[in-house]
Amino acid sequence: MRAVSAVLVLALASSLAPRIVPQSTPSPALLVLSKADDTLAIVDPATLRVVAKAPVGEDPHEVIASSDGRTAYVSNYGFGRYHTIAVIDLVGQKALASIDLGPLRGPHGLDFVAGKLWFTAEAAKVIGRYDPATGTVDWVMGTGQNRTHMVYVFPDLKRIVTTNVASASVTVMDKTDGPAGMPAGMRPPPGARMPGPLGGDWNETVIPVGHGSEGFDITPDGKTAWVANAQDGTISVVDLDAKKVTATLAADVRSANRIKFTTDGKLALVSLLGSPDLVILDAATQKVIKRLPIGHGAAGILIDPGGARAYVSCGPDNYVAVIDLKTLAVAGHIDAGGNPDGLAWAVQH
Repeated sequence: MRAVSAVLVLALASSLAPRIVPQSTPSPALLVLSKADDTLAIVDPATLRVVAKAPVGEDPHEVIASSDGRTAYVSNYGFGRYHTIAVIDLVGQKALASIDLGPLRGPHGLDFVAGKLWFTAEAAKVIGRYDPATGTVDWVMGTGQNRTHMVYVFPDLKRIVTTNVASASVTVMDKTDGPAGMPAGMRPPPGARMPGPLGGDWNETVIPVGHGSEGFDITPDGKTAWVANAQDGTISVVDLDAKKVTATLAADVRSANRIKFTTDGKLALVSLLGSPDLVILDAATQKVIKRLPIGHGAAGILIDPGGARAYVSCGPDNYVAVIDLKTLAVAGHIDAGGNPDGLAWAVQH
């Protein structure tokens, strides 16, 4: 009798307990990777709370969302061991079939431009492009550099910039108008039959920068790249049209991982893997104006599209620090999983 009473009490308590109601993906949504949990967290930036999580495979490092905000792509890095990109349905909040890159091992940096996913593959020393419409890798370009790591594709598709960590260099790829393999300005002989459309070629310029050139960002005007050199502790300022370094900033950013400009281009934020500080520079003077304690080391940086906040992944502390960009102070923390790293925005259209 007592056993029956206990069961009834438990059943009544369960019926009265609050139920967890699934929450839809907000727009915009903050996407946060957890390297410890191998998950992608979907966060509501208004409440700083996780609304859902999805598995993303081993060693996730970077994440990007499609232009319509409905799909996320995550690179499974493994320092060249892995060759997949995880795919997440952000509306259904579930994992889809991964993209198998075959011999293009070590995918890391990601960008999504003109309806296609662009990625680096470190072990293959290439930049590749994946077309979600056809489910194929439809373009690959070699860099000839070691550890081709992060990538930025210009919206007009005429320029690509990537950092090459172990080669201490930046590669700038510029689209040309002529057929592949032919110098700019030359045209095929009259009557010559070309093996494909005259879709243009790419000219690559390798620019030496500092040792450990990993994180970089492009100024809002698209003319300059700032490259954080983790081993040297410096920042290289690169004129992308002149193809040369115009300044080397002694910013004391040894172990630098990422660098991001605020939306107005006035500040540059640098995360350090081996330091408790977020380094903040004035872009105009190119001087450090603050070293903000945020934890015990940091990686990914993301700027709020509205320009009010920055989000910084603090791996050793298992949280994402929220930075008020007006006061340059820590405004909160997000618990999105162990050892957070890559961050991205997803805005549904």
